Amino acid sequence: MAKVSVCIPTYNRSHYLTYAVNSVLNQTYSDFELIICDDGSPDNTPEVVAGFQDSRIRYIRHEKNIGRSRNMRSGFEASQGNYFIKFDDDDALTPEFLEQTVNVLENKPEVDFVCTNHWIIDKNSKKVESATRENAIRWGKDKLKEGIINDLDWQTFYYQSLQVGSTLFRYSCLKEVDYMDPKADGCEDFDLLVRLALIEKVGYFLPEYLMEYRFHGGQTSLGQNLHFLEAKLYCIENYQFSDQDLEEKRKTKLAQTQQDLGLRLIEKDQTKEGRKLLNSSKKILGGSKRTNLGLLMSYLPLNLRQLILDQFRQWKPKDYTEKVRTQKS
Repeated sequence: MAKVSVCIPTYNRSHYLTYAVNSVLNQTYSDFELIICDDGSPDNTPEVVAGFQDSRIRYIRHEKNIGRSRNMRSGFEASQGNYFIKFDDDDALTPEFLEQTVNVLENKPEVDFVCTNHWIIDKNSKKVESATRENAIRWGKDKLKEGIINDLDWQTFYYQSLQVGSTLFRYSCLKEVDYMDPKADGCEDFDLLVRLALIEKVGYFLPEYLMEYRFHGGQTSLGQNLHFLEAKLYCIENYQFSDQDLEEKRKTKLAQTQQDLGLRLIEKDQTKEGRKLLNSSKKILGGSKRTNLGLLMSYLPLNLRQLILDQFRQWKPKDYTEKVRTQKS
């Protein structure tokens, strides 16, 4: 039985999957199984997987789409290793990822999972150093030192400095929290790390850049944002922190998420639900300009609402994520 189970859930991304799979096969540590769980991809994913001649690969194909979180769970439930990592089909591991993270778990039995820093790569698999630096600063990874993370609840929930795709877990700790929650679909990575922190699991940070996270144009849409915000709202509503400062931050983040989702729903012509969320957010955030503008727009014709919001998006400066996603080949 392999020591490590690596899971790549995939859907309709055969053009990126080859890069992801090769990044596992090229690891300096070889005692692993690779589970590719395919959520009924209509493209040539089965043919791509069949082209890999490696006995360590196991392919699970669902004939019908069962959803992102359930597809991830299928790989987790099929895994046999003591250690487990899941990363997306458009991302990759650097060659020493498993060697270095396994070494931590083997030598530090008190540690439940080890997270690394990661590169930003573009659609052509090129490392973008400027975006990588900005990403580390944005999520506070530049402030994390190597070793056990003493404020894991703050790092997972408030700073969101850790990422599931760059983390190797003990299988047992994931089993303890029942791995991914399908109700958190779209926000399940964030939710998993927070739930591990809430039961006081021990996380370790390695500052080396041992994973590659890809930005590309197919990652954003209004529908995805709605789905993500609905899942995020579900998650935040269900947490409770013993640290009172963090609990106050949770209430604020809940109100901010209500505000974001309310605006999206108004744009989507789900006006009644949008107004309700905006009014709920006012109880914590007060009558901010953003909330008041959203409520005002909710009384305008739908096409005018969408025109106003599109204009705001065009005026907003592009951050490093959008620059990488929209850059030309």
